[in-house]
Amino acid sequence: MIGLIVGLYSITNTPANLFFGRLIDKVGYKKPLIAGLLGDAICMLSYSICALPIHLVILRIFHGMTGGLAGPATMSAAVEHAHESKKGRAMGLYGMSIGIATLVGYGLSSVLSAHLGYKSVFYCGAVLLLIGALLSFAMPGSKASTGEARIPIKEEFRKVGKLLRRKGLVPSYCSIFAIYFAFGGIITLLPLQVKNLGMEPFHVGIILAIFAAVFMLLQFPSGVVSDRLGRWIPIATGLSLSIISLAILPHLESFASLAATMALYGAGYAAVFPSISALVADNAAPEERGITTGIFHALLTAGVAVGAPVVGWVAGLSGTVFGLTFASGALVLALIVVLTTLQRNHS
Repeated sequence: MIGLIVGLYSITNTPANLFFGRLIDKVGYKKPLIAGLLGDAICMLSYSICALPIHLVILRIFHGMTGGLAGPATMSAAVEHAHESKKGRAMGLYGMSIGIATLVGYGLSSVLSAHLGYKSVFYCGAVLLLIGALLSFAMPGSKASTGEARIPIKEEFRKVGKLLRRKGLVPSYCSIFAIYFAFGGIITLLPLQVKNLGMEPFHVGIILAIFAAVFMLLQFPSGVVSDRLGRWIPIATGLSLSIISLAILPHLESFASLAATMALYGAGYAAVFPSISALVADNAAPEERGITTGIFHALLTAGVAVGAPVVGWVAGLSGTVFGLTFASGALVLALIVVLTTLQRNHS
């Protein structure tokens, strides 16, 4: 039941990103962003009053849908207001905000739940989301496509298919799915790996915090490199660092070596994220920003949703070491795609 409740968010969030991404192209990002943040705030508050598992099931479905509004809307806003020559920097700041949220979220939720109970985490989250929604009212108006005729559902699906095959977007979409597929595997297996080495859950938290901190700190510098040298160099470098980290990780036995390797893994993530995000901006027309960023967020969510159970299943059959090694296979495939497309086109 716990697995179902957790997974329902990803199951509903993935298609919601696609649907609401297309909506953003038609109405602009501002209204969907406000609606998504308000919906998330209501969900966070509602978690605190759930009494039965079925309540959580229904709420997770609704939360996945509201999250499908907020994700593409925030990325579309960042793209729309980024200078043409500084999209990498803008995406670096966007990724940095994700890193800060992860780092603060880990620490703050642990402290709140330990001292004030689990409900305090939900109250705090609801207040923060409400503040975000109120701030969104002050954002400048967004550009929406005008005069577009109603397109049949079949044509909408064809449009998504064409975007998934667009040469400039393929490396971005393959990379975001691959890195979060691998991350889903790490989240599943790292606690087992640490436990097998005789360490405590506390050590897992510290290792993940180190990963998040490095990811956050290197986002903007990576964005600068992306704007100056092109997209493929930081993407290829980041994927290579991630592959090396995953190859080393299963064979380490000390906390210091695990922490250093996860720091290297965070550096790889930081190198990849701004460039693959900027690729979406580079290869999408203004009227396509919502759907292209929606696909990006959908693949991000799907990567974790698929990676965690698949890598866990493989590890269950062949052991934790092989499971972590298997997780790097998606990164290797993504690197091959990048080297055979971006380098050739110098995108």
